[in-house]
Amino acid sequence: MTKSLYVGNLPWSATEEEVRSLFAAHGTVSSVKLVSDRETGRARGFGFVEMDASDAAGAMEALDGSSFGGRTLRVNEAQPKAPRQPRY
Repeated sequence: MTKSLYVGNLPWSATEEEVRSLFAAHGTVSSVKLVSDRETGRARGFGFVEMDASDAAGAMEALDGSSFGGRTLRVNEAQPKAPRQPRY
């Protein structure tokens, strides 16, 4: 079973491979998705890492507040996206 982790305050220069390597030191990583702006294509400074549920808690504890690329990471369990109100 996998768990999705939110990773915030990433440097804009971070790549999916760098983030995968960072989290792989704490367990098996299933996927990494860094979010980019739709219009400009620039990184938005956050993303999601999916990893084994048994490894996720240890990765959160070890990496939350740690330094990566000169920035202090925020790592916590990803919450489901809230439904949006329809546009009229």
